[in-house]
Amino acid sequence: MPTQEEIYKTEGDQYEALIAREDYQGNILKALYEITSVENYVVYDLGAGTGRLACLLAPLVKYIRAFDVSEEMLRVCRKKLGAGGLINWQVDVADHRQLPVADQSADLVVSGWSVAYLAVWNPETWRTELEKWMSEMKRVLKPNGHIVLFDSLGTGNEAPTQLDHLKNYYSWLAETGFQHKWIRTDYKFESLSEAEYLSRFFFGDELGDKVKENKWQILPECTGVWWREMQG
Repeated sequence: MPTQEEIYKTEGDQYEALIAREDYQGNILKALYEITSVENYVVYDLGAGTGRLACLLAPLVKYIRAFDVSEEMLRVCRKKLGAGGLINWQVDVADHRQLPVADQSADLVVSGWSVAYLAVWNPETWRTELEKWMSEMKRVLKPNGHIVLFDSLGTGNEAPTQLDHLKNYYSWLAETGFQHKWIRTDYKFESLSEAEYLSRFFFGDELGDKVKENKWQILPECTGVWWREMQG
């Protein structure tokens, strides 16, 4: 079975098949609007993947730039944004910590299920990597711009749970002044067989078995929302 890191590099279409089923109740956009408006905003989407947040926001914002280190993920993202008929977007390969943009050029930075990998994939230097990222956010955001992050509090969970491999990340966000709430972003699949197959593909056999055992055509998921206004 491929690792999640390998999936991001090679399995854009399969990953999109999973992500297309997530947040069927539309709670992500509701949560974002409770934090900040997006109309007439220039928005940067970091770790955009196949365009989950970028495609949600593109019809609403002035301009959106989507960044990811995986060209395979961005291939799908470009296709989706292009199919929407909009021209207010750009998609580029870039690292969170070094964006090809001007100083103070964004009103809002969003990132879904991505910034945490700076900690997960760099266990020895995780704090340094997150601090590099925060320095870059201070550079690219306009005064009083916002950062809004979405990350996991448990797929297959009815209530939020701090995941062991993300505990350093959660703690760092609290230390750094991020506010926090949580939402449900449940997946709704077309069939039980699709639910089991796609859950097993990305999350592994343990969750795939749980989906099968519970007959979950709707897979519960808890998502944390962290946000911070950058002072001018």
